[in-house]
Amino acid sequence: MNQSTITEEKIADIEKKLRHISGIIKQKGREILNHYPITPPQFVALQWLSESGDMTIGELSNQIHLACSTTTDLVDRMEKNALVERVRDPKDRRVVRIHLLEKGESIIHEVIEKRQAYLEDVLRSFSDDQIDVFRGLLNTMHDEMTVIQQENQTNNENS
Repeated sequence: MNQSTITEEKIADIEKKLRHISGIIKQKGREILNHYPITPPQFVALQWLSESGDMTIGELSNQIHLACSTTTDLVDRMEKNALVERVRDPKDRRVVRIHLLEKGESIIHEVIEKRQAYLEDVLRSFSDDQIDVFRGLLNTMHDEMTVIQQENQTNNENS
């Protein structure tokens, strides 16, 4: 996009709308989670495990942006509720990975299905073309944000 067409007013409006949309989605997600025996941070952790596979406490901590000690407590509670289990890495017995169990996987799928049903209701009044354009723009924005995030991480590592 031509940089000269991006005004402060447009940026402020986009940021505000994204913040409000994010807040609404987060609130709806919490309402859905009220019917399950997990907390929002546990849901985020379970989602990462579902999407990325087994992780160490350190890896999971980095993904969910919590201290290792907080993540350890979170995993302890999830293990007590049979959502995850700690498994020793067969290649290096010193490494312990967090493994998502069937009950945790089931909860994640149910909650995500309900969140997607909510989004489907919201998008019902959109035309197919509008949804395709919207989806394309979201993908482009996500890709650009990912590139910038990776550049920042590289710059921070080199500093």
